[in-house]
Amino acid sequence: MTNMVKPMSTTNPASDSADSQGAQNAPEGMGEQAWIEVIQKMDEVYNDLLQYEVALEEKNAALEESHQFIESIIASMSDILVVCDRNGRIQEVNPAFLQFSGKDEQELQEVSLFDLFAAPEERARARHLFAVFGQEGVHDCELHLRSGDGSIMPFSINCTPRVSQTGKLMGMVVTGRPVGELRRAYQQLRKAHDDLKRTQSQLLHAEKMASLGRLVAGVAHELNNPISFVLGNVLSLKRYSGRLGEYLEEVHRHPDLAADLNDRRQELRIDRILQDMPHLIEGMIEGAERTRDIVDALKRFSAVDKATPEAVNLTEVVERAVRWVAKNAPPHFAIDLELPHELPCQGSSGQLQQVIMNLIQNACDAAGQEAAPRLLIQGSQDGESVTLTFTDNGPGIPPEQGPHIFEPFFTTKAVGQGTGLGLSISYGIVERHGGQLSVANASPRGACFTLRLPLANK
Repeated sequence: MTNMVKPMSTTNPASDSADSQGAQNAPEGMGEQAWIEVIQKMDEVYNDLLQYEVALEEKNAALEESHQFIESIIASMSDILVVCDRNGRIQEVNPAFLQFSGKDEQELQEVSLFDLFAAPEERARARHLFAVFGQEGVHDCELHLRSGDGSIMPFSINCTPRVSQTGKLMGMVVTGRPVGELRRAYQQLRKAHDDLKRTQSQLLHAEKMASLGRLVAGVAHELNNPISFVLGNVLSLKRYSGRLGEYLEEVHRHPDLAADLNDRRQELRIDRILQDMPHLIEGMIEGAERTRDIVDALKRFSAVDKATPEAVNLTEVVERAVRWVAKNAPPHFAIDLELPHELPCQGSSGQLQQVIMNLIQNACDAAGQEAAPRLLIQGSQDGESVTLTFTDNGPGIPPEQGPHIFEPFFTTKAVGQGTGLGLSISYGIVERHGGQLSVANASPRGACFTLRLPLANK
């Protein structure tokens, strides 16, 4: 038709001759003007056909582009997708379903979707759900599908009806996501929620900690003056006791006085008092000095540490902390050390000793009820960090208490035996040093605290 109509174009010179010839050969009863109008109408129809063809090609290109876009989306889906008719026969699937089923599209054509479910009861349940809720759709229904290798996997199934322009049900679009992925996402969400609750709890206790710090600073300041007074007086008393002892010896050497005072000396036990007085004074001095050290520790606790980090040998800090704790530990509590000669890190020696003493004391309290309580402290240097582990043979940490072990004011000790601040303060100190403090149950029993700090820069 194109070859026949094209010579009739008004832009072709031959068209004029054809018009003239046509007009000369016009059928009888048809005028020349009518014949020309017929030819013009044919030209208009031809031009319209050309425009329709161009528009149709543009629409075909747009449709092809949309089709490719939809196919790329379907191909990129990690969820399985199955398009089936209203009887459940498969019409189209996405690559994710092909990979899961281990079959190609030809093998799946006209196969019933219900045959892919794992067990007869699953098939019956799926038929019931799709039949009853097919028009409204099915959402987040857990069903088990059998994969190409024969394994059975749980899926969260969603079903959406396909309807025609007249509203007639044409089939269903079924999508599914492995429940394992949903469970992992839920676990991550739950972990984030637990972390948020823990942070919230720490924020709630922050004001308590600030108030406690101000209280400790005031108490330490009030205690410092009488302690200094007591310590100064005891030192003076120590000097005076020596002088009094010398004076009494001189008096008793005098012949005239010795006979009269000797009986009185024995009655008042002067010699016994002179012997005990140095020990009593030394004990008072030691107690005052220990009280002074406690006050200094309270000051360091309540003040913000702005000291420049210094080189610290953790091995020496551990040995010093063990000597301090061992003074008040039960005699049968054994502490084994497996430490290298040097574990270099940077930080505050006093604060790190506070952390280590707290961990040792907690192990002593935890294993105190055992027949042979024991603590093993091991140290190592690995890469860019140094590590200390504190493993006791106590009862360990119950699973429900593990997430709260470093929370402020959380304690498993009886009322009056612990404040719940030791591990929380230790955790904060280690974090400020750029390290990590963690805990886990040891095997076969007991708890194991792990302290990891950055290696000192050399």
